[in-house]
Amino acid sequence: MADFERVEPEAERVVRVGAVSLCAQAFGDRADPAILLIGGAEASMDWWEDDLCARLAAAGRYVIRYDSRDTGRSTTYPVGAPAYSMDDLLADAVGLLDALGLGPAHVVGVSMGGWLAQSLAVGHPDRLSSLTLASTSPGGPDSPDLPPMSEKLVRLFQEPQPSPDWSDRESVIAHFLAGERAFAGAIPVDERRIRRIAGRAFDRSPVPAAAANHWMIEGGESIRPRLGEIDVPTLVLHGTDDPLFPIGHAEALAREVRDAKLVPLHGMGHQMPPPEVWDTVVPAIVANTA
Repeated sequence: MADFERVEPEAERVVRVGAVSLCAQAFGDRADPAILLIGGAEASMDWWEDDLCARLAAAGRYVIRYDSRDTGRSTTYPVGAPAYSMDDLLADAVGLLDALGLGPAHVVGVSMGGWLAQSLAVGHPDRLSSLTLASTSPGGPDSPDLPPMSEKLVRLFQEPQPSPDWSDRESVIAHFLAGERAFAGAIPVDERRIRRIAGRAFDRSPVPAAAANHWMIEGGESIRPRLGEIDVPTLVLHGTDDPLFPIGHAEALAREVRDAKLVPLHGMGHQMPPPEVWDTVVPAIVANTA
């Protein structure tokens, strides 16, 4: 693989997408096939780490990450009152491709972003060249035919922790660090790494508390009955120790999306792929986007 350290990101840019502004950043050569990265709930684009994006770019891909609404430098809403739905977040992804002048793209979504990516593949098939679904599910944690979340997470949701002091950088970092530990698998949580990412996200977010709005978003119909319509190369990446969506969720995705390939990530929980699995993740994405 090429030397990813030589790939420097472009400057961040804020683009108008319909009625909102979205902050995006690209890595690599625009002439290469484009990969659009869609993050999970509460996650600014900082959680798509520089080195991961650079590795993909060094393999000959034009990699775009962006802040979804209420994260980073994108449009924010009053805390506790998000004036948008999951369908609006879906439209944002399509609109961002238009705003950047990109045609069909390879789409990679994680967790909530994985649901958006599935919906994009079903509702806008002409905009996808391939699909990669990470740490996500075809039906969610309450699907009766899929494995339930771990008892530890059930207890956590029944007794939620107090919200952080969103104005205090250290309090917000501790909030994300606690979340990473709660959803992690057997791979140890790298506290220094999570502190670096969460701190950068805090520093880039004028209203850090707005990220919690993602847990209040409504809308977004189930597209599970239509997964069989997806007709692009599909890769399913999933942690073997995911406590929210046990591996059975990934197995269901791989069955229900025609010819999908499942790549288990050993020891990973419900999280953005950590560096420990990049040697598996990067070649798998490169192959799926070939």
